[in-house]
Amino acid sequence: MVKSGVAEYGKSKTLMVQGCTSDAGKSMLVTALGRVFHRQGVAVAPFKPQNMALNSAVTDEGGEIGRAQAVQAYACGVAPHVDMNPVLLKPHTDIGAQVIIQGKAVSNMEAQTYHDYKKVAMTAVLESHQRLTKQYDLVVVEGAGSPAEINLRENDIANMGFAEEADCPVILIADIDKGGVFAHLVGTLDLLSESEQNRVVGFVINRFRGDIKLLESGLDWLEAKTGKPVLGVLPYLHGLHLEAEDAIDQQQVSEGANLIRVLVPVLPHISNHTDFDPLRLHPEVDLKFVAPNALSTIPDQELAADLIILPGSKSVIADMQWLNEQGWKPVLDKHLRYGGKLLGICGGYQMLGLEVADPDGIEGEIEESVGLGYLDIKTKLLPHKQLRNVSGLFQLQGQGTKACEVSGYEIHAGITEGEALKTPLICDLDNELRMDGAQSLDGQVIGTYLHGLFESPEVLQQVLNWTSGREVDALDYEAQREAGINRVADAVEQHLDLDSLAELMKDF
Repeated sequence: MVKSGVAEYGKSKTLMVQGCTSDAGKSMLVTALGRVFHRQGVAVAPFKPQNMALNSAVTDEGGEIGRAQAVQAYACGVAPHVDMNPVLLKPHTDIGAQVIIQGKAVSNMEAQTYHDYKKVAMTAVLESHQRLTKQYDLVVVEGAGSPAEINLRENDIANMGFAEEADCPVILIADIDKGGVFAHLVGTLDLLSESEQNRVVGFVINRFRGDIKLLESGLDWLEAKTGKPVLGVLPYLHGLHLEAEDAIDQQQVSEGANLIRVLVPVLPHISNHTDFDPLRLHPEVDLKFVAPNALSTIPDQELAADLIILPGSKSVIADMQWLNEQGWKPVLDKHLRYGGKLLGICGGYQMLGLEVADPDGIEGEIEESVGLGYLDIKTKLLPHKQLRNVSGLFQLQGQGTKACEVSGYEIHAGITEGEALKTPLICDLDNELRMDGAQSLDGQVIGTYLHGLFESPEVLQQVLNWTSGREVDALDYEAQREAGINRVADAVEQHLDLDSLAELMKDF
């Protein structure tokens, strides 16, 4: 096993995981290695030079980073920090994104503009990495996409461009479940420069199911062909829960009769959909994400939900108009007429109001749009983004329940006002008089800016009680997350040759 001590990891104090494709298992492997090293008493931290994702988290210093890096920090036993993800790109169109540097939004840029900006971004990346190497024994780095994207090699800061600057060893991981794993590994390696090839210390094959003996001849061929060792073959972990970096996890968890039916429309710019993981994992909940253009194909009986949730959005006005174009407004009206409940979170909360105004063009060219009209509120988008971790008291009106503690985080660029705020959903934020959210007079519609509220067991329980009209069991989401992290760490300890990895790292 790898032992603690800076000398054990070579001079770079850095190990990078790159993938042959997106969703190859980079985030998972960095999370697992972070927990493995943490178990051994190593002071370890995660790092991702550049992340493109709409799932984000707020650090204690009030910065914004990719949510995957926050989970990796949790696995490492440390607090998330902006240096762990110095560049975060949050797409708002097919060719444009908000650029966040070391936790703060600097500008909206189109792809070509950002490509030219990468030299500036690299300075921030190297500064953050240097600070982490001074604070920790080891930094485990996650690449982005694939290092073999030829069109993106110039000014690269996410993969080999960073690895060359940091002079660190690289593990290359590939997903065998999708097929073509040998072509992925050999082809990716072949497309790298000689110096880049030399820093690849070994391969990891992910999501293998079957008899490992049937794979061994292929592993022998791969090692002979490339001169690189296969450090491990990780099994397919059925039912694994790790918070997704960006892709929506639609894995069905609950089965049986009398489940609470929850629908979530997948907005074009949906953000922080990890909000719904505790609901999806609850044994009494049947949660379904409704994909774009799927609404018209769903039978009426399947639209008969107990709760519909409008999620966060990076482009609120555009996504609200999309909801109308897709036909959601009459579905929501009918849902409420039949006694269903409706919840909006962050951007979804803003949509529930009378109007959303964007006079400064924060999200696009549309300056104002009529809202869905379910709450008496109006929202004005402003340039300054509000980023903070908060806690307070959650209280549903008319439920006969007492207030319970809630914690979460705010990421929004809007100020909301209106009569409905006189009936807030959350009070005493951070022991102050500040309130959050709103509730309709009929008790069917609620909204809040707070992401992560379902991670508070009592809040999740109260919302499900409110939705179903019955007593529902609580769910400890933190325990679920911890179990998932430990599960991947156990798999890495069992199936990865950590001793060989430690020896290979000593050469850097």
